[in-house]
Amino acid sequence: MSLMSNKKLLVIMCLAAIIAFFFLSKRPKFVDVETVRIEKGEVRATVSNTRVGTVKACRRAFLAPATGGQIAKLHVKEGDSVKQNQLLLEVWNKDLKAQVKLREFQIKANQATAEQNCQLADVAGREAQRIILLKKQDIVSEEAADAKKTDARAKRASCRASQKIVAVSEAEHDAAQAAVERTLVFAPFDGRVAEINVELGEYVTPSPPGIPTLPAIDLLDVSCLYVSAPIDEVDAPQIRTGMAACVSLDAFAEKRCSGIVTRIAPYVLEKEKQARTVEVEVKLTDPNDIKDLLPGYSADIEILLASKQQALKVPAEAVLENNRVLLMQADGLLEERAFKPGLSNWNTVEVLSGLNVGDKVVLSVGRDGVVAGAYAREQK
Repeated sequence: MSLMSNKKLLVIMCLAAIIAFFFLSKRPKFVDVETVRIEKGEVRATVSNTRVGTVKACRRAFLAPATGGQIAKLHVKEGDSVKQNQLLLEVWNKDLKAQVKLREFQIKANQATAEQNCQLADVAGREAQRIILLKKQDIVSEEAADAKKTDARAKRASCRASQKIVAVSEAEHDAAQAAVERTLVFAPFDGRVAEINVELGEYVTPSPPGIPTLPAIDLLDVSCLYVSAPIDEVDAPQIRTGMAACVSLDAFAEKRCSGIVTRIAPYVLEKEKQARTVEVEVKLTDPNDIKDLLPGYSADIEILLASKQQALKVPAEAVLENNRVLLMQADGLLEERAFKPGLSNWNTVEVLSGLNVGDKVVLSVGRDGVVAGAYAREQK
C-alpha cells in the first residue's frame, strides 16, 4: 500500500511539473525598456549649422605702413589694448620730418614777405589817393598821377602774389606731413593687438598687388564678437535677419543665447560635392556672453525659427520613421501609434494629434526585441 501511494505521488508530481512547464512556456517574455510620459511644455523649432563655425571679431585690421623702410619705433606689444588714433608703429622718417620743419620755416618767411608787400601796397594806395586829389586841383601833372596809380596797383598785385606763395608753401607743408604719416601706423579703432610680425630695425616693404604678406600688426576689436557658421541650403530659406539664436562652444559648458542673426550670405557655397551651404552670422549682444571669448574659437549656432509655450511634446529619440512611436500599455504590451507632428528640433517634436497627455512612450526603440506586439517592463 505504501508502494502504491508513492507511485501515485510521483505521477502527480510529474503531471504538476508538466502543467507548470506548459504555462510557463506560454507566459510572454519581457524586454527592459526606458519610457517617458508625454507632457506639455515649450517646443522650439530650430536649425543648426552643418559644419563647425568660428568666433570672429566684428572689426579686424591687418595694419602695415604705407611706405617701405626700417622699423624705428614699436609703441605697443602683443596683447596691449589701444585707443583709436593711437600711434602703434613708426618707420624711420627723420628726413621726411626735416622736410616738414623746413616747410614750416618757409611758411613763416613767406608770411613775413607777404605782410611786408601788403603794407607797402597799402602805403602806395594811400599815396595814389592823395595824388589823385592833387591832380583834380591841377597841382600835379597827369603823368605823375598815372605813375602813382600804376605803382599802387603793382604793389597790390605783389601783395596778392605773396599771399599765394604762402598758400603754396602751406600746401607743400601738408604734402610733406602726409609723407611722414605714410611712415606711421595708427589704430583705426579701439582694440587689442593680437599679433606683431615685425621687429625693431627690420626692413618692411608694402605688399605687391595680388601677393598678400603678413601684416605688421593684427588689431582686433574684441568688444564685439560674432559667430560665422554654414547652414544647409535646405534650411537657409527659413532664416531671417533679426532671429534669436544660441551659441555653443566646445571650450565652455554653458550655452549663450543672446545671439541675433545679423547676416545671411547672398550666395551658396559649394566647397564639397553635394554639400552646399549658406554662411550665416550670429552676433552676441550680451557683454556677459562675450566675456572670456576669443576670436578663433570653434562654435555652433542654433537659430530659433518658432516656439510654442504649452504644446504637447514627445522626445525626438522616441520617434520612429513616418512619425510613429511605441506606446507601453498597462500590461506591458507595446503598441505602435502614429501621430501628426508640428514644430520640432533635435530634442523634441510637437504632437498635434494622435497622442495624449500621460501616454507612456518607449525611448529605447533601437534595442533588440523592442517592437510592436512585444511585452516590456520599465528598466530600473
